Amino acid sequence: MPTRVAIFGSTGSIGTQTLEVIRWHPGKFQVAILTAQQNADLLIEQALAFRPGIVVIGAEACYAYVRDALQPWNIRVLAGKTGLEEAAATDCYDIILTAIVGFAGLTSTLIAAGLKKNIALANKESLVVAGDLLTKTASENKVNILPVDSEHSAIYQCLQGENWKDISRVIVTASGGPFRGKKVPELIGVTSRDALRHPNWRMGAKISIDSASLMNKGLELIEARWLFDLSPSQLEVVVHHQSIVHSMVEFVDGSIKAQLGIPDMKLPIQYALAYPQRTAGKIAKLDIMQSFRWDFSPPDLDTFRNLALAKQALHTGGNVPCVLNAANEVAVENFLQGRIGFLEMSDIVEKTMIKIPFKDSLSLEEYIACDEEARRVAGSLI
Repeated sequence: MPTRVAIFGSTGSIGTQTLEVIRWHPGKFQVAILTAQQNADLLIEQALAFRPGIVVIGAEACYAYVRDALQPWNIRVLAGKTGLEEAAATDCYDIILTAIVGFAGLTSTLIAAGLKKNIALANKESLVVAGDLLTKTASENKVNILPVDSEHSAIYQCLQGENWKDISRVIVTASGGPFRGKKVPELIGVTSRDALRHPNWRMGAKISIDSASLMNKGLELIEARWLFDLSPSQLEVVVHHQSIVHSMVEFVDGSIKAQLGIPDMKLPIQYALAYPQRTAGKIAKLDIMQSFRWDFSPPDLDTFRNLALAKQALHTGGNVPCVLNAANEVAVENFLQGRIGFLEMSDIVEKTMIKIPFKDSLSLEEYIACDEEARRVAGSLI
């Protein structure tokens, strides 16, 4: 029987690459659900190619257009936030790949975990915002959370066959993004177009901006804390601009394991979908006999303050990561629209973290309220 896959966020970078991986393995995977926010034409194209049972369009204004296009093929079409939740609550899939950008991916991920569905997690914000809730729900339902981020997939692979209690520290690698080596004066006038030019990875706009500001690496530290049950002191970031070593794990005896590969997201996607098996694909192999130079250096926290703020949120815990994430999403959106400068994103995040009172042990409803309040505060600062 093929593994039935629900792809939440199918028209984005991760979603389209997931469908490419599925094309490589006819008969091994079956697409059960596809969702998109507003790219109706691509969603329709994907649905006609893969014939899922359910399609969800987040933008309700596009509902009739998608419904009419897919009606002859008996594909059920849902819309909006309630449509996402209804699709996640169905029993037509075995694994959900969560590639919805930002806080919006949290509820459907929690629903899937509650239904004992394995999670291929590309939506790191779910763990950043409510890692305690998601990991508890997954544990209670014996659900595997299989990371799709290249860094977390690397850590997960390094830990196969190991006792997690033997971890001394986890070293998360960062490419440094398009502004690696630059100082504050050089970043004052950079534009969103500059920030979107990632040297190594093909990614969506939001994660590309986060990579340029190193916020993405901070979010990954928080995600790793929950994925691997680590203390903040066990997590480090190192800049490795070649993006060949995807992350490393050091054990109590001093031994370090690393996972290497060319920078291609289809490798961790395929690993998560096929786990615990490995399967051959069409991913280029790393030629270790080539003349490689691999460089490692500490991150510049004075220039890239977002990483310092994320580390602060990691150590403080409670609702602070939720506030950090919400303020950052607002800041990134406004930077992309040209309303604020690159360096001002850190100012918005920091001031929002100061203004929102600390709270520990939140329910889902309280996380949602905290997210809304942080967005309101961040918006008022712009």
